[in-house]
Amino acid sequence: MSNAGVWLVIPTYNEAANVEAIVTAALERLPEPRRLLIVDDSSPDGTGRIADRLAQEDDDVAVLHRPAKRGLGPAYVAGFREALTGGAELIAHMDADFSHDPADLPRLLAAAADADLVLGSRYVEGGKVADWGSGRRAISRWGSAYARAALGVGIRDLTGGFKVFHRRVLEAIDVGSLASLGYAFQVETTFRAILAGFRVVEVPITFRDRRVGQSKMSVWVMLEAAWRVPVMRLRDGDGVTGPR
Repeated sequence: MSNAGVWLVIPTYNEAANVEAIVTAALERLPEPRRLLIVDDSSPDGTGRIADRLAQEDDDVAVLHRPAKRGLGPAYVAGFREALTGGAELIAHMDADFSHDPADLPRLLAAAADADLVLGSRYVEGGKVADWGSGRRAISRWGSAYARAALGVGIRDLTGGFKVFHRRVLEAIDVGSLASLGYAFQVETTFRAILAGFRVVEVPITFRDRRVGQSKMSVWVMLEAAWRVPVMRLRDGDGVTGPR
């Protein structure tokens, strides 16, 4: 389906236990015309095969298979390119593991009526994190605070992965030049949108630990975010063209 108004991009790697349930729940909340795109990095657990079956059963579902696990950021870039080519006006993305509640999709999409980029935020009033221990909560809050201070922006949740973009934002920030592989990608896209003069708003959400499976967080992901953030500031938004 081309010219779908809303696209939801969900990257997957070893999410066989979650992918069917998240697709079903998300489709219940997405307005038509819509497209749900699963971007699978050749998951060895069969996630891609399940996704193919879902796409055969529902014309609103599509699958983009990538040949190997190459990072969260490149998976999003691949999905964004598909959405832009397909004529999407709004491009949303969320995790496949129910850390982000599909029931929040209508609120984020509604907020896009008055904003260029909408962030599902754990750290504004009304937002919260459930199911995490104190150590993981502290790391998450520190990461957002570090990025906020290093970049000089007021966004409370720079590292969150539940977002809605207007297509004009992705066109302006030049998604093909985004370099981050892991969760620094979330910081990079939001920072570029701010530099380009777009209106960014945060909508409170409750973030929960994944239902099943293992977290993709690693020491490398945290280290990449730590060194890429100041690089973003020094680069000062290279490749950003401004609002259109």
